[in-house]
Amino acid sequence: MSLDPLGATTLTTLQNALPAACFKPIEPRYLEEPRGFFRGVAGAVLAPDNVQDVAKIVKICNQNRVGIVPYGGGTGLVSGQVLPEGPAPVVLSLERLNKIREVALGDNVIVAEAGVILASLQAKAAQHDRLFPLSLASEGSCQIGGNLATNAGGIGVLRYGNARDLCLGLEAVLPDGTIWHGLKHLRKDNTGYDLKNLLIGSEGSLGIITAAALKLFARPRVMVSTFLCVKDPTAALRLLEMFQAELGGMISAFELIHRQGLEFLDEKLPAIRQPFAAPSEWMVLADISVGISVGIPVGGGNDLTSGLETLLARAMEQGLVSDALISQNEAQRQEFWTLRETIPEANRLIGAINSHDISVPISRIPELITRGEALVAAFGDLRINCFGHLGDGNLHYNVYPPKGRNRDDFSHLRAGIKDAIYGLVDQLGGSISAEHGIGRLKLEDLQKYGDPAKLAAMRAIKSALDPNGIMNPGAVVCRPW
Repeated sequence: MSLDPLGATTLTTLQNALPAACFKPIEPRYLEEPRGFFRGVAGAVLAPDNVQDVAKIVKICNQNRVGIVPYGGGTGLVSGQVLPEGPAPVVLSLERLNKIREVALGDNVIVAEAGVILASLQAKAAQHDRLFPLSLASEGSCQIGGNLATNAGGIGVLRYGNARDLCLGLEAVLPDGTIWHGLKHLRKDNTGYDLKNLLIGSEGSLGIITAAALKLFARPRVMVSTFLCVKDPTAALRLLEMFQAELGGMISAFELIHRQGLEFLDEKLPAIRQPFAAPSEWMVLADISVGISVGIPVGGGNDLTSGLETLLARAMEQGLVSDALISQNEAQRQEFWTLRETIPEANRLIGAINSHDISVPISRIPELITRGEALVAAFGDLRINCFGHLGDGNLHYNVYPPKGRNRDDFSHLRAGIKDAIYGLVDQLGGSISAEHGIGRLKLEDLQKYGDPAKLAAMRAIKSALDPNGIMNPGAVVCRPW
């Protein structure tokens, strides 16, 4: 089914149906994505401030076979927010759908519209002495609708799950312009197909998320972070097992960091304070929190910090840890995490030849790292910054040019490096997209590595819900033109 560009007739119909405030100038930010691999096209940018106007836009575009590209915070890394080719679409920005509709403390639920900035949502929860635990490096600009559309992960997945796990209900506009009113506060709702979880992670290819009912949690009263030098990734895994045995559900995050990431920070963002004078090749940053204010006995100690010290002393005796820092206050804890969350910005300033958001079974991470190093070495003297969420098996395996060289000098190697790493991930039973989604960047990779039965089911679902192919055309499944 072919699409038509947004023409004068359809534009006039939209203008007659919508208030003037919905129409935005086609600014460059609506046509760009962070890595600069694609530049989008647009016939118009529309920014409605209510679900009824979203429904009008979708209905008119569907009737006229005009594509719609949803646009949230613009932070997505797989080009799901820009359409680089094909008939000019409507770019539908959710930026004005930015209200917190409800805070239901008795249900531990917050209802937020799709355009609410993640950091604002976190702050609103904190005002009510609650925690909304989704946490990403881009939380100051990404929007909750986009987080749900991509099933965002971040640093807290080990304890709280992905965005999908934090959502109880949705309000959404389906491809024919129908509004689904699904903002329930229920933990259990076993009434047929789970439309909520079909839309979450669909990247706007099956509908437009306009609001969400989200889980809130009690705010931890004691939070401690520890920055550790570890022998190697195998030692980091053994340390994770030790932490889980001793600390159980108190571990909020368990991040693996390579020395290369700290060197990139020193090179590009020297104001970021380094934790160690002489860092080891591999490090772990872990976050532990409990809900009671007096701490708990752990490993023989009389509070969380002393218990953690006892645990780390045992890890040092076993040769897993060579140096350790434990946050002494919240400011130092935030300093640790600022470093971790600034690594992606340093990566961007260096400029990656390839960036891979991958996951494998946790037990196979050391094998992935060892074999991956050998594969990349075959392409020349390149730098690897491998870091990420060890606790849930998701690593960002990124390849960079030698110091002083530009990534574009190595663009001819991109396809070969990608095939080598994705092939290894596939062999290890992993995923070529752990938390960033498919978008348009990984569409061909999904066709290559995806299970044929799953791909056929995805195409059937897309065809059934969006027969005209207007919803984010060319993202996730296939191009309709």
